[in-house]
Amino acid sequence: MAIRVFNTLTRKKEEFVPVNEGRVGIYACGPTVYDFFHIGNARIFIVFDVIRRYFEYRGYRVTFVQNFTDIDDKMIKRADELGISVPELAERFIAAYFEDAEALGVRPADLHPKATEYIPEMVELIENLMAKGLAYEIDGDVYFHVPAFPAYGELSGQPLEELASGARVDVDERKRHPLDFALWKKQKPGEPAWDSPWGKGRPGWHIECSVMSMKHLGNTLDIHAGGPDLVFPHHENEKAQSEGATGQPFTRYWMHAGYLNINQEKMSKSLGNFFTVRDLRRQYNPQIIRFFMLSAHYRNPINFSDDLLRQAESGLARLNNAVFSLRDRLAKLPETTDTEEGPDWTPFRQRFTAAMDDDFNTADALAVLFELARETNTYLKNEQVSRQAVAAALSLFEELGGVLGFFAAAEESADATVDELVARREEARRKKDFKTADAIRDELTAMGILLEDTPQGPRWRRR
Repeated sequence: MAIRVFNTLTRKKEEFVPVNEGRVGIYACGPTVYDFFHIGNARIFIVFDVIRRYFEYRGYRVTFVQNFTDIDDKMIKRADELGISVPELAERFIAAYFEDAEALGVRPADLHPKATEYIPEMVELIENLMAKGLAYEIDGDVYFHVPAFPAYGELSGQPLEELASGARVDVDERKRHPLDFALWKKQKPGEPAWDSPWGKGRPGWHIECSVMSMKHLGNTLDIHAGGPDLVFPHHENEKAQSEGATGQPFTRYWMHAGYLNINQEKMSKSLGNFFTVRDLRRQYNPQIIRFFMLSAHYRNPINFSDDLLRQAESGLARLNNAVFSLRDRLAKLPETTDTEEGPDWTPFRQRFTAAMDDDFNTADALAVLFELARETNTYLKNEQVSRQAVAAALSLFEELGGVLGFFAAAEESADATVDELVARREEARRKKDFKTADAIRDELTAMGILLEDTPQGPRWRRR
């Protein structure tokens, strides 16, 4: 079965056909690194991390590019507030990004280009647009002339007149049209600046993504990804300037995740419901946040609340417990040849891939894992089980869970310190020294270890 992708440009699901067979080039808009990234950003990063993983799982060779915007108005303002340079600010929050992303299980991109590293290429692209009559200069500022690109508005699905009347655009009476957007900004006193044919200045926001994406993925990308707020104007402007320069389609499949609300309200600092991932990591295991984000289809709006996070915690615990039970039972089974094959778990793989092939439906994919957990838990109640079947179920959990970023294959029992404490407790219980046994259990609890006594002996897992 082919992978089907919802394309924002055509507003329908389409069979995925890459520019180059067997390869996928994905460009995902990354953060402006002036602060810690918020929970809305986290949804985008997690969703497209999973999409990348799934393409790899299906055998594609993926090149995943995610930029860092390290120069813009917000960067300059925040650096001034902190009394540091813009490059210092960028490095501080790029490091913070990697810390928080790693905690969420988001793998680094293959390439993380920074805008300031591509200024010459941006100048070259702007010169190309000016030569084609698609851009003009006014006193050191350069603008893209939107009416000169007839396809403008295709991505957001609105006529030029409607966009102009409702757009959030920079007010500048010098512009030829209200929607004309900045490609190059003339230097203001005290701002960082680079040389250009139009004088010292810096690039506009939109031009950086066109340059960095095409530099690494070619003139036509397979997938351009981002949040819903980027459809207009950012992605619309990228599309216009890129296609205006090359004369080729800029992106085959535009993908955008749904909005994230907080307790049914739009997230906003003014409403006091603005949360960074750095804040939430102090309250929740980042794996719970990841599970929550994948519990709904990526295009659907999702509501973020403490109650829903607790539900996510419970759901993830059910799956983790199923995996733990399989690992524990397998470790206690003798290394003998099975006479019984046991259940066939392969239909679960088929249903999982069917869900993910249908526009990366992680909600349905998780439902398949819950079914697998229920079936394996029932199977493990038998006194006699097939080692082959238990190993196959565990392998399938780790295979499919790995696509979603869960169930690392490493055995928890590899922690020698915990194993030693568990063994000492068992020895104390055998000697009926229950005071020592209870003290060791309390020590394990303080370490975040949940201990369970079973007919096959004690087993443990982390909270």
